[in-house]
Amino acid sequence: MVVLNKIYTRTGDKGDTALGDGSRVAKHSARVTAYGTVDELNATLGLARLHAAGDLDTALSRIQNDLFDLGADLCRPNMADDAEAEYPPLRIIAAQTERLEAEIDAMNADLEPLRSFILPGGSPLAAHLHLCRTVSRRAERLAVELSTIEEVNSDAVTYLNRLSDWFFVAARVANNGGKDDVLWVPGANR
Repeated sequence: MVVLNKIYTRTGDKGDTALGDGSRVAKHSARVTAYGTVDELNATLGLARLHAAGDLDTALSRIQNDLFDLGADLCRPNMADDAEAEYPPLRIIAAQTERLEAEIDAMNADLEPLRSFILPGGSPLAAHLHLCRTVSRRAERLAVELSTIEEVNSDAVTYLNRLSDWFFVAARVANNGGKDDVLWVPGANR
């Protein structure tokens, strides 16, 4: 269980921070940038939820919880040391991505096929979900970049990739089942 008695610790005042294994790194390190962007995505998703209700809000709540799992995963380097850790590190698992895929398939089943690219917008919820999609893509790029210099759980990267797809389809659902999608008109303003 997490217990936060004091919010500020002063331990990061010189520009470094502790990772999940207790090691310290610069706050601008690739790892901190990756999980910090996941945190930004979670905050952006919180804004989207202001416009959501019912099953969609329930799904968004699950994703917010997954994003905390993902942040915990990314802040814990050295997967080889997981077995020796005092507490088992929290890692994203394939089943979380499989759940996203099943939800994407269920949402997409009733949508008309796309005949054009979609401009981010439409309803307030759809617009916020498109913003979540772009932040998710950035978090994925940063996690992939991190994986070129340090070990990263491949299931975490896959989850981020599928999550951006989830947000895209959910935005279409939020736009009256795709009927109110804002379509791109190539060269419309030439």
